Amino acid sequence: MIARTSILAALAAALLFGGSTPFAKALAGDVSPILLAGLLYLGSGIGLWVIRLIRDRGFAWVKLPKGEWPWLLGAIASGGVLGPVLLMYGLTRTSAGSASLLLNLEAVFTATMAWVVFRENADRRVVLGMALIVAGGAVLAWPQDHLSLSGLMGPLAIAAACLCWALDNNLTRKVSASDAVFIAGTKGLVAGGTNCALALVLGAHWPAPGIFAGAMMVGLAGYGLSLVLFVLALRGLGAARTGAYFSTAPFMGAVIAVLGFHEPTTPMFWWASGLMALGVALHLMERHAHQHTHEPTEHEHVHVHDEHHQHTHDFQWDGSEPHTHPHRHEPLTHSHAHYPDVHHRHAH
Repeated sequence: MIARTSILAALAAALLFGGSTPFAKALAGDVSPILLAGLLYLGSGIGLWVIRLIRDRGFAWVKLPKGEWPWLLGAIASGGVLGPVLLMYGLTRTSAGSASLLLNLEAVFTATMAWVVFRENADRRVVLGMALIVAGGAVLAWPQDHLSLSGLMGPLAIAAACLCWALDNNLTRKVSASDAVFIAGTKGLVAGGTNCALALVLGAHWPAPGIFAGAMMVGLAGYGLSLVLFVLALRGLGAARTGAYFSTAPFMGAVIAVLGFHEPTTPMFWWASGLMALGVALHLMERHAHQHTHEPTEHEHVHVHDEHHQHTHDFQWDGSEPHTHPHRHEPLTHSHAHYPDVHHRHAH
């Protein structure tokens, strides 16, 4: 049940983010790339903090452990400041449909980083799927007329944005047990404010009210709510698997670009789509099960009393679930299908 909910959260995040790309492309010609990136994240941050204030009936500080703050700040810098600027720059030199498909590289970089740097387990089926996505990205990015640096600048900028977001995803996984709305909202405020200030210092001008409002709305949906759902998925799936499900976002964005914005397609576009679709399908079919041991640990997150949460309470509990409180996990050895969620970050 938890895995199914996490998968649905990842797919919903993909739909919101993928749908935002064609709309951001439509705005990119009228606003400087840095300012547009700032407005998208600022809309995300302001909207989510308003939602959080309403939800909590006022301001409530999040209980984020001291050791997790560097992970959150690193995620904000890489995914909130650098990534959006590179994407907006790339969108000015790449069609929305092609840009949407190139964003599949985020899943590749996320998984590679998760496996190599953060030691998540790898499966041959998933590795093959990643290879197909890389092949699709190479087909899509290859200049169709002649090889030139100017023709590659757009795709390279988008690929660099994907690398920034891959680092962001793996760092956010470290704090994914905390309040998702706080994480996404704080990232939006800090990243949006930083990029807007930088853009104005460099000479950018505020856009017309209609474009300003449009950027804020696109940011709230495509960057804010999408990130909240992504963080929730990270809790249950880990960085690599969440990235695999999230890699459906470019297909959703490409379909919207073609159907809603009437962008033309080429044979290379369809070849790339086929390779990437097959790679994503391999990710979705993965199943991972083996005997494993849970080490004793203490943390706090929303949970129900499943086989991983058989603890007592030091307060009066009315039996309602799910609920949240600090709790301790005792050592446990068993075997079942699982993902590298917040309770399954063990060695193999």
